[in-house]
Amino acid sequence: MKPLKEFVIPFIGLKIGTHLFEYKVGQAFFEYFEYDDFNDVNVDICVNLVKKVALLELQFKMSGIVNVNCDLTNEPFNQVIEDEFNLVVKFGEAYDDENTDILILPHGAYELNIQQYVYELIVLSVPIKRVHPGVEDGTLNSDILEKLEELSPKLEDKKETIEDIDPRWNTLKKLLTGK
Repeated sequence: MKPLKEFVIPFIGLKIGTHLFEYKVGQAFFEYFEYDDFNDVNVDICVNLVKKVALLELQFKMSGIVNVNCDLTNEPFNQVIEDEFNLVVKFGEAYDDENTDILILPHGAYELNIQQYVYELIVLSVPIKRVHPGVEDGTLNSDILEKLEELSPKLEDKKETIEDIDPRWNTLKKLLTGK
């Protein structure tokens, strides 16, 4: 997979100190990764890179909305997401990304590709269970919700269920409750 040019940071020419990089991520970014769980994406990413003599510190801050389908009704809605992530980049003999917080680049590296970190930050900040806000507050009118309500088991009057119970169980219940 060829890296996206806009997410490659050439840190070799940067002075020691703090540098700010801002990105706007849209649906085309996720089409590149062939990820189709989102209907639409509008996310702002702010990367604060602190260059030191022997390492780089990156702080990712992300906020925006992703349009996803509700797990219950399949109705699309805008899910607000917000998250942060810190990454330390060190230099060593070979490339190593085994640790999630530390990236080791080989000596002589001159650029850093952050597209995978941006992708994972956005995907992992979306809740696992996606429920439309209208379902939670009862304002969403949907054919699927009506059908679920129609097919849900109805609770009957408690007196009828107590009378239908085998009398032997009632005797055992007296032992538990002491009545």
